[in-house]
Amino acid sequence: MSIPFSNTHYRIPQGFGNLLEGLTREILREQPDNIPAFAAAYFENLLEKREKTSFDPAEWGAKLEDRFYNNHAFKDQEQTEKCEQEMAKSSGREETPVTAFEESAEEEREKEEFAALKIQSAFRGHVAREEVKKMKSDKGDQEKEEDNE
Repeated sequence: MSIPFSNTHYRIPQGFGNLLEGLTREILREQPDNIPAFAAAYFENLLEKREKTSFDPAEWGAKLEDRFYNNHAFKDQEQTEKCEQEMAKSSGREETPVTAFEESAEEEREKEEFAALKIQSAFRGHVAREEVKKMKSDKGDQEKEEDNE
């Protein structure tokens, strides 16, 4: 981000974009009435998870971004394996308790995917029927022209 008429540039801290992206995704899923309160609860939940599992999603996101852009963060294999183990622990249902919020988010995601699939298939069917109608009308027009000649 830059300020007009200035030669200074502010840099976004590594991992910050990842945190905001996660918050934005949850806000769009839940559609809360009070966004600041929801954000506070969301970040509180992230802090609790980080304290329990010692896994920081902001740090992991920063490493992923670094790997994508210049592949420096994952040169140390020991550190990578440790992060992957922490990811597995945090995603495993047996080792970490799953809150109702996470379960409802997964169920909601599955419902959204199913609804999207239905909408897409209905639209594809509509497009195919329109093409068939067009082909039939073109064929009918050709037959009429042949009859007139």
